[in-house]
Amino acid sequence: MIVCRSAAELEQMREAGRLVGEVLTELAAAVTPGVSTADLDELAEKRIRQAGATPAFKGYHGYPATICASINDEVIHGIPSGRRVLNEGDIISIDVGASLDGYFGDSALTLPVGQISESAAALLRVTEEALYKAIDEAKAGKRVSDIGHAVQKHVEAYGFSVVREFVGHGIGQRMHEEPQIPNYGEPGHGPRLAEGMVLAIEPMVNAGTAAVKVLADGWTAVTRDKSLSAHFEHTVAVTAGEPWILTARDVPVSARR
Repeated sequence: MIVCRSAAELEQMREAGRLVGEVLTELAAAVTPGVSTADLDELAEKRIRQAGATPAFKGYHGYPATICASINDEVIHGIPSGRRVLNEGDIISIDVGASLDGYFGDSALTLPVGQISESAAALLRVTEEALYKAIDEAKAGKRVSDIGHAVQKHVEAYGFSVVREFVGHGIGQRMHEEPQIPNYGEPGHGPRLAEGMVLAIEPMVNAGTAAVKVLADGWTAVTRDKSLSAHFEHTVAVTAGEPWILTARDVPVSARR
């Protein structure tokens, strides 16, 4: 069942989303060569708990950390570790979720570590552009597949590929709700979007082929061809007008449309 949230609920979700955005902004400022993903995880958990919120990922189906930190060919669900130290030229996807007063926020971005290659920078730029093109489709009367089609069309125009195995999702009083939101497909299919729906829209894009696999830890998804992967995500509410980005960051940390 797809839940449509009231105006009051959306305001509560904005508070959760604002916190997630603030945490991501702080983490982005901390991303530098020599920092470990465990350092980033510790910072995120401290900040979330100080705000009176709960890390949404920690303990979720047994996941052991507050953030997902996925480096280079890791697509999503990279587990933070003191042994994973960032190096100049890496890219890192950081995914943050938090529960505040019974409502969830979920957002991700992929960041350069120092100077990165032109091809890596292009992957990050195109993936983030795809996110905002998808958000533009999150309007009452549209269909769920219109969102994924916008991602696929933009990404493939640049020669990149869309991950099929993982999708966006509804979000609200649970981390994952209906509907599922693939990042590919023909437009005009799936549930019709209505005012009050809240969606976690999250393109996952590979520089090489779309094929991925999950490592032996049971969580970390990587590209099969070892190519780079990028991931951007916002929690977005469908309104009577323009989409409302509930996880919008007040301080921009990467290029916008």
